[in-house]
Amino acid sequence: MPNCDHCGAHVSERFARVFADESGYIRACPACSANAGIAEVARERAQKV
Repeated sequence: MPNCDHCGAHVSERFARVFADESGYIRACPACSANAGIAEVARERAQKV
């Protein structure tokens, strides 16, 4: 079962396929970011690392 690497919340396999980066890292999910901005939050968090 995939989990958000930012907050640890469970996410579906489908969510992971869509929003995980090329290494499988999930930087944002509905539990820790607004649904409308998940892709944007993930990009912002990736730049901070």
